Amino acid sequence: MPDATPLLTLAAARLAIEPAGGLTLPITLEVGAGELVLVEIGGPRRAAAFADAVCGRLAPAEGAVRFLGRDWRAESGETANALRGRIGRHFAADSWLPWLTVAENVLLATLFHTRIARGALLAEAARRARAFGLPGLPAGFPETVAPADLACAALVRAFLGAPRLVVLEHPTGVLGDAILPPLLDAIRAVRDQGGAVLWLTHGSDAAADRSLPATQCWRLVGSRLAPLHAAAA
Repeated sequence: MPDATPLLTLAAARLAIEPAGGLTLPITLEVGAGELVLVEIGGPRRAAAFADAVCGRLAPAEGAVRFLGRDWRAESGETANALRGRIGRHFAADSWLPWLTVAENVLLATLFHTRIARGALLAEAARRARAFGLPGLPAGFPETVAPADLACAALVRAFLGAPRLVVLEHPTGVLGDAILPPLLDAIRAVRDQGGAVLWLTHGSDAAADRSLPATQCWRLVGSRLAPLHAAAA
């Protein structure tokens, strides 16, 4: 029988993501294989903190956050880092190491966490870059690359290497609705392979569009997670 363990679980988790350092009410959320879950969050700092909690970088004050059934707080640093290697993350804020090229930035985490050969990863990254509208993977340093090209490269990095969970922070912020067709194609591929996608929106991007094929839709209102609208069948 297939494993029914959710890929991601927030079990009555109280998260310190308020601007003034306050706590959310206990949040319970399960993200299963094949799901696209949208969470509307008021502002980029709150979205980044929520993503940090999901990725085990911000421990809940109460309750638990589990990835692949493993409680982040119960794992050693080495094991936690290995688990994070199964998560692809798209950052809304600048997340580039300036002393590495964009290509090196894109490959870094996947090279560290997997045994996929560099050549194979480069070929996959180039293919994904073309799918997102670039002629190939940008080779320059981040400061020399146009913001729109950096935004596409950030999406390449998030989906590289067949992650089990992809966390997207406001992915249409720079590129707008034009990026939706290839982005939804990439999301569909993750879901078809038994992975899941968590899309965090600030409420002003396409994630609030009810036409997106989400299986769950939520809004973090103040400190409470509430249903946003009907999910896709």
